[in-house]
Amino acid sequence: MNNKTLIFKVASETWEFEAIHRLNYQTFVEEIPQHNSNQEKKLIDKFHEHNSYIICLQGQDLLGMLSVNGKRPFSLDNKLENIDKYLPSFQLICEIRLLSIVSRNRHGDVLSGIFEKFFEFVIKQGYDLGVISGITKQAKLYRHLGFQAFGGLVGAQDVQFQPMYITFDHAIDSKKKLKSLNQNQTIFNYLPGPVSISKSIMTAYSKTPISHRGNDFMKDFSRLQDTLCQRLNTKQAYITTGSGTSANDIIAAQLSKISGKGIVLVSGEFGRRIADHARRANLDYEVFIVDDGLAFTPDFLKQINNDNGKFRWLWMVHCETSTGVLNDVNSIREWCQQQDILLCLDAISTIGSCAVDLTGVYLASATSGKGMGSLPGLALIFSSGLVSEVDCLLPRCFDLSDYEQAQGVPYTISSNAIYGLIIALKKDWDTQFSQVKEWSYDFRVKIEKTKLKVLAHENYRAPHITTIVLPKSVSSSKLGKKMLNLGILVSYNSSYLLKNNWMQICFMGDCQQVTEDAIKYLERAVMPDVISKK
Repeated sequence: MNNKTLIFKVASETWEFEAIHRLNYQTFVEEIPQHNSNQEKKLIDKFHEHNSYIICLQGQDLLGMLSVNGKRPFSLDNKLENIDKYLPSFQLICEIRLLSIVSRNRHGDVLSGIFEKFFEFVIKQGYDLGVISGITKQAKLYRHLGFQAFGGLVGAQDVQFQPMYITFDHAIDSKKKLKSLNQNQTIFNYLPGPVSISKSIMTAYSKTPISHRGNDFMKDFSRLQDTLCQRLNTKQAYITTGSGTSANDIIAAQLSKISGKGIVLVSGEFGRRIADHARRANLDYEVFIVDDGLAFTPDFLKQINNDNGKFRWLWMVHCETSTGVLNDVNSIREWCQQQDILLCLDAISTIGSCAVDLTGVYLASATSGKGMGSLPGLALIFSSGLVSEVDCLLPRCFDLSDYEQAQGVPYTISSNAIYGLIIALKKDWDTQFSQVKEWSYDFRVKIEKTKLKVLAHENYRAPHITTIVLPKSVSSSKLGKKMLNLGILVSYNSSYLLKNNWMQICFMGDCQQVTEDAIKYLERAVMPDVISKK
């Protein structure tokens, strides 16, 4: 048994059914001689048209299967007369057949995983009773799972089967006897959020909360602020309850105190959201746009006319998450300094995901989720200097001067969230960033050998986000759902991704390299007749 992940699912692909026919032949022709041999070495079950198959995959290898059929007459109806007289009352009945596991994998993980998925399937379909012809040597196993024998033995003298039934209230009890699906099937999370969370962070969230006014908490909070400032080369770190969107609302509020006009740079969905923040805050600004997949270069900035010094601030997204483009902060910071313009960054998807230097950045936003690797719930704002005292009426939670006067904690904040973030920051960022960069490069090389296209221009690609442009024949929604069924979480369900038929692979939080299984599945997706777009 190798280390590839076991995937338990309902068969849906052409190649999966081909593998089912081959395993059916190996088991019920070669191992248990119930049918005649043939040159193709395939056995298509006579109930195949009505069967649903619960299968176990390891990469492209089929390790085991089980069929479920709800259309009568069943196979058992032809072996035992009037089986209903033996059965308890039921509303919807199914027959379970073709349990088969390849000989080298006949161990608890494959068997328990198949039955776990089976119980989940039959309960979802509304069956309340199932019947099976259990080979006599496995009768003990079936009894353990809740099956009860009825009638006499059926089958030939050399291979006999015991008719058995199970009511699916017993199935729920049987599930408790099996290892849970989540233990057998690793979920590979390539979402930009929620990201995979380490056990130590989850433990911090399960502890009894403490007062945000306590001395020990305030000391730990202050150390957290210092750690963030040191990591990011900035002077002030403000932490409050909220999301990345909340952090950007706070930046918009601070910019409302500055007289003069601003610049909003837009290169995708999240740049457009920055423009919307500015609009809602009634800021005076102009929008400058580049096409999806491109970044803001020094040549582009030269086209912005600031001869009269009319622009006082520039607000942009560091990494345009929708396209996977990473803008070069160094060149933009240099231009802003030359023009005496305050630079503000939405760094929500970059801080904790790749190297970020906030030297000279007036304001920047982040969140405790995403790259930081903790649970969402904290909004973070960073500043290169003290924010001036408010001389206008702002909502209290937007007033950063309140945070300064209260040593960073003017209002209630979750101690669990703070300690979760403290634990998340113990991770070695340099090692993680190097690893993620290597994983992304490897993934993109493999993807670009297929017909799949990476959206971001190769000169501007973020190391932690890859946006894939799918061909028109492939539905991002259908493909994303199929990959979820394989235990692989990819980003596809946001409105802008669905609209453009894009899919994303992201390395954030407690992440891991893209599996070969995921890459192979993406490769198969671009083949004709695998997944068609409705």
